[in-house]
Amino acid sequence: MTARVVLGVSGASGALLALAVGEALVKVGAEIDLVVSSAAKLTFATEADAGALERLQGMAAHVHAIGNVGAAIASGSCPVTGMIIAPCSMRSLAAVAHGLDDNLLTRAASVQLKERRPLILMAREAPLTLAHLRNMTAVTEMGGIILPPVPAFYLKPQTAEEIAAQIGARAVDLLRLGPAQAQAWSP
Repeated sequence: MTARVVLGVSGASGALLALAVGEALVKVGAEIDLVVSSAAKLTFATEADAGALERLQGMAAHVHAIGNVGAAIASGSCPVTGMIIAPCSMRSLAAVAHGLDDNLLTRAASVQLKERRPLILMAREAPLTLAHLRNMTAVTEMGGIILPPVPAFYLKPQTAEEIAAQIGARAVDLLRLGPAQAQAWSP
């Protein structure tokens, strides 16, 4: 059976991270349910080339409108393996931490938590306020995984794409869909 994974993209800086996660999911043969926030569309327009968002949408088996809280992925009966939000804005983090299911991205994240499925949030902000830290703690206590997109400098990446690819592979590896895709540290 093919793994079905929800990929949420919020408005934080990091369009390249969303693309890298999408590519890593395709590489492991996952079926992608994509939800992109309005702010994420603006981020793509600012940070990526003209066709980047369309390429990401092309990787998805299902593209859901952010306002469609009646989509299949808004229900725990929808058989998904887990969800990654890449990048995850502090607004989306706060909504997940406090159960504010006001759009499909945050509702789908809440579903993962209530169903005890993996939820990986690529929290993208610096520096962090106490509110951010408390929200990260709350999500972690509920079973979510906070994965800040920290580069693996020990791999000596040469491009931003290499950095994003490693981080994206690391996020997908946390879903345990198969053999690890991220390059391992080796002394």
